[in-house]
Amino acid sequence: MRMAPVIPRRRPEGIRWLRSDGTPNFSDRIHRSEGDAKILAKRPVYTVTRTTTILGLAEGMSRYNVRAMPVVVPNQDKLEGIVTAMDLVSYLGGGELYNIVVNRHKGNIYSALLKEHVSSIMNPNPVYVTVAEKLPKILEIMVTKNVGVVPVVFEDGTLWGIITEHDIVEHLAEKTVGRKVSEVMTSNVITIDASATIKEAAEMMIRYGVRRLPIIEDGAIWGMITAKDIVRFFGSHDVFRFTETDSMEEALKAPVKLVGLSGYVTIDPDADVGEAATLMKEKGVSSLLVVKDGQLAGIITERDVLYALATSPP
Repeated sequence: MRMAPVIPRRRPEGIRWLRSDGTPNFSDRIHRSEGDAKILAKRPVYTVTRTTTILGLAEGMSRYNVRAMPVVVPNQDKLEGIVTAMDLVSYLGGGELYNIVVNRHKGNIYSALLKEHVSSIMNPNPVYVTVAEKLPKILEIMVTKNVGVVPVVFEDGTLWGIITEHDIVEHLAEKTVGRKVSEVMTSNVITIDASATIKEAAEMMIRYGVRRLPIIEDGAIWGMITAKDIVRFFGSHDVFRFTETDSMEEALKAPVKLVGLSGYVTIDPDADVGEAATLMKEKGVSSLLVVKDGQLAGIITERDVLYALATSPP
């Protein structure tokens, strides 16, 4: 598949689905859909504490294949924060959190992974919902706060479960929505060259606020690298196979093709959004590359599908 030139830009996630007063314009489908947070939430919830090491966090995310983990008070399960794959990507070379590695650990990979704790990179004010919250409110919070993962707690703050975009898409998915993929996809796809390093991928993810980058080789799509792929590189300990010294910078010079996956799933821009939701579920992916006449036309993610389902008339 040949790749047309694109101009990278940060996606205004959620903004295009809001009314002028800043509230989501949800359809009757959402207001009639049964299910509150307690029913929709997935369990068990994989958690960490503020004293979990960075390596322990990466190991947990890799083992359970999750992109966010609630931070709880030990032996109480009281929610006190959340940490995401993007927080880890920022720490592992992509953003401002990398300053901790440079300044506190002098760039030493072992010190940075084994001596630093979750408390340094977590969000201590997580967006959450209570077990009694209804679907319209849950969606409103996710859209207006621009989050794809929300912990579910009891009134006393005890963690019950977690809801992701994926869970709600599965709950709402229909074969036909009446809206084309081309109407909701992002057309300016941010890509990365196959010759780039992991650090360059991490920096692009943080700079543009995206969790996935198609990898381009010789002008064609080779595959994809995601934030979870970068976390898995560290959490699976593969990173230590490619370092001869204790330098984090050396590890981050590994090529993106080493970490990303060569496979990807495509869809036609004229396909119904419901078809995209079904395809994502069947293939176990969170995004689809939109292809027209062999050219990359855009990308559609679970978040795009979720908002389309939520705002389309029944």
